[in-house]
Amino acid sequence: MDHSAFNLFLPVAVGSDHAGFEYKEDIRAFLASKGLTVKDFGAHSTDSADYPDHAHAVADAVEKGECAFGILFCGSGNGVAMAANKHAGIRAALCWNPAIAELSRAHNDANVLCIPARYISHEISRQMVEQFIGTEFEGGRHARRVGKIPCG
Repeated sequence: MDHSAFNLFLPVAVGSDHAGFEYKEDIRAFLASKGLTVKDFGAHSTDSADYPDHAHAVADAVEKGECAFGILFCGSGNGVAMAANKHAGIRAALCWNPAIAELSRAHNDANVLCIPARYISHEISRQMVEQFIGTEFEGGRHARRVGKIPCG
């Protein structure tokens, strides 16, 4: 796994609701196996959990520079993306496959990856995380466009 796209001296923030719990646990272990430090913002079981609570905690950690980037899971990925994107400086991308995860970094400088746990496999989830982490923002014309997204 190429770690050049983010400052991975910082931990990676992960969070989910109950629907994404098993995916979060899988990715937490996957990242740890790659030597990355992970900060888990819950949920901590499959008991019903409100996705905004965990999405806001992850977004806060990324926004404050306490974590390199975030990975969020919920059933559709939409709820966590909507909540995270309410934070200044957060560009949360709902991704469904590795190519979209790569483009979210390369063209949109996304710093939070949102994954729809009910619609993809664990293997695709891992591939998306690898693409997200390993892809640099291209800048150039994309920087101009990203600069037009309000961050506050």
